[in-house]
Amino acid sequence: MNDTLDIEQMTRNAAYASRFLKTLANERRLMILCHLVEGEKSVGELERLLQMRQPALSQQLTKLREEKLVATRRESRTIYYRMASDEALAVLGKLHELFCGAASDAEAG
Repeated sequence: MNDTLDIEQMTRNAAYASRFLKTLANERRLMILCHLVEGEKSVGELERLLQMRQPALSQQLTKLREEKLVATRRESRTIYYRMASDEALAVLGKLHELFCGAASDAEAG
């Protein structure tokens, strides 16, 4: 019986991991998260940093919010986004180490 529970839990975990990785497997969403790792940003700041128009940015932020990777707060008319997922922070840290460090720059060049 214990093995069955472990299999069931592993199946649920695999489904969650698959959904999580699909969310990260979008270049625009990944770039949004990379900026949010540095700290909370307003929608306007993200538009400028990513050079994205508001409708496209909003679509990606909605997906990240639905998957609970980001959270929001409103201050007057401005909406701010921040990281809300420890899993996403851990994965982004590893991705940064693998793809944004000096070694990856040398390989890309």
